[in-house]
Amino acid sequence: MFEKLIEMDGQLLLWIQDNLRFDAITPFVKAITYSANGGAIMIAATLILMIIPKTRKLGLLCAAALVVNALICNVILKNIVARIRPYEVVDGLKLIIGKQNDWSFPSGHSSGGFTVSTVIFRETPRKIGIPIIIFALLIALSRLYVGVHYPTDVICGIIIGALTGFLTCTVYHRAIAKNQTRLHRIDPC
Repeated sequence: MFEKLIEMDGQLLLWIQDNLRFDAITPFVKAITYSANGGAIMIAATLILMIIPKTRKLGLLCAAALVVNALICNVILKNIVARIRPYEVVDGLKLIIGKQNDWSFPSGHSSGGFTVSTVIFRETPRKIGIPIIIFALLIALSRLYVGVHYPTDVICGIIIGALTGFLTCTVYHRAIAKNQTRLHRIDPC
């Protein structure tokens, strides 16, 4: 069963290459994928949020979620699973960006994008959160388009990122509620 999933992963990448790659959109897709290299766009957004006093708490939540996500994905899972990149093993798959220097599973771009976008989606009005989620999805899909990740790498990266963002917000809000409860017990008024 696992072999069948791996085979389907490779076949889907070849289908994307043969049916969805167009010269007119390739520069746009490359720009999206490059924007998330090393977490650049996610880190930049987090820093900007942290600098602005009105959004500082949101920025700190994004930073906490990104740290947890980086530990889970880039430090732990990538090294435990040690999945070879698809362009190394899928016959006929053409890489359209430079070779990556880490393992394939899970997609760090997808995970990082969904970590930050989930925090922003949970903590801001939908008119802000939805476009951010869409951008994170574009980052994730770009990794398939350029041929550096299997679909399962991207799907698992999305799930891990969304869960990390969601759980970070949940822990934060529970801690705030717990502290407020403690303050009310101490307050003699």
